[in-house]
Amino acid sequence: MTLAELIRELGGGLAAGSPDFSISGVNSAAHAGPSELVFAEDAASVEEALASSAGAIVVRAGLFGTVPDCGGKQVIEAHQPRLWFSRAARLVKAGIPAAGIHSSAVMGQRVELGAGVSIAANAVVGDSAKIGGGTRIEAGAVIGAGVCLGENCHIYPRVVLYPGTTLGNRVVVHAGAVLGADGFGYVRDSTTGAYTQFPQQGTLVIEDDVEIGANSTIDRGALRETRIGRGTKIDNLVHVGHNCEIGENVILVMGTGVSGSSTVGDGAVLAGQVGIGDHAHVGPGVILGGQSGVFNGKTVTNEGLRPGTVLFGTPARPLRQVMREQAVLARLAKKAGNRE
Repeated sequence: MTLAELIRELGGGLAAGSPDFSISGVNSAAHAGPSELVFAEDAASVEEALASSAGAIVVRAGLFGTVPDCGGKQVIEAHQPRLWFSRAARLVKAGIPAAGIHSSAVMGQRVELGAGVSIAANAVVGDSAKIGGGTRIEAGAVIGAGVCLGENCHIYPRVVLYPGTTLGNRVVVHAGAVLGADGFGYVRDSTTGAYTQFPQQGTLVIEDDVEIGANSTIDRGALRETRIGRGTKIDNLVHVGHNCEIGENVILVMGTGVSGSSTVGDGAVLAGQVGIGDHAHVGPGVILGGQSGVFNGKTVTNEGLRPGTVLFGTPARPLRQVMREQAVLARLAKKAGNRE
C-alpha cells in the first residue's frame, strides 16, 4: 500500500517524503528494509530509525520538528505511532489465498459455506454448521454440529468448537483452544456423597474481533449463555467458566481463571494468574495485578480510586495499600525478632 492509502485509512499526516511511496511491510529498526515501515515514540528511537535502512517512519506528532534531517526517508506523524504502526501492519500484510476444502476434511450434512472459505487437512465440520466468507479452518480443527462462525475468522490447528458455540466476525482462535465444553457444575447427594452433573446445555457467544490464545478454554453456559464481548483479547492457558459475562476490550493474561457466573466489565485488565471466584464481579476498567484474587461473590470496582490504579493481592486492593501493609508486617517481624 502507498503512504497516501495508509493515511487515508488510519489518519495522521505526512511530514516528509512522497505520498506515493509504497510500503511492503513493517519491521524493527534493526532489521527493516528500504520498503518497510518502523515506528518511533521518543527522540532516541527517532535517531535509531533514521540510522536504519527503513524507508518510512511513523513518529509521535510534534516529535519530527526536533529532527534536522530525515535522510530522505518518508516520515508520518501520528498521536499514537505504535498503534498506527500496528494497524498499518494488518493493512499491508498479504492475505493467504483461499485454498478451498481439502480432500481429507470431513464435512457434515447441510453445512453452509460463505465465499472464500478454506478448510485444511483432517478438519471436521459437523452437520448444519455455518461458516462465514473468508474464514480459515486449519488442520485437525473440529467444528461441532450447528456451530456458527462469522466472516474472516481464523481457526488454528486442533481447535475444538462444541455445539452451541457462535463466533462473530474476525475472531482468531489459536491452536488447542476448546470453546463451548460443559461447565464444571455438579450437585452433591448429601446422603451418599455422590455427584451428579447439573445440566450444561447453554450456549457460548464470542463477539466480533476477539482473539483467544493457545490452549485456552471457555465453557458454555449451564442453562443460559457465556458471552465474550467485542474486542476482548485472551492469552494462552486462560479458563473462563460457565455463565460468565466478559465485557468489551477486556484483557485476560496467561494463567487467569474466571469461575462460573462471574462478570468482568468493559476495559478491565486481569494480569497473569489472576483468580476470580464464582459469582464475583470485576468492574469496568479495573486493573488486577498478577496473582491477585477476588473472593466468591465479591465485587471489585474503581470507585473512589484514580484511573489506572492497580489492585493487587488477595483480596485485591490498591497496590499502595498492599505495600504499606507489607512494610508494617516487616517492621513487626523485625521487632519480634529483636525481642527473641
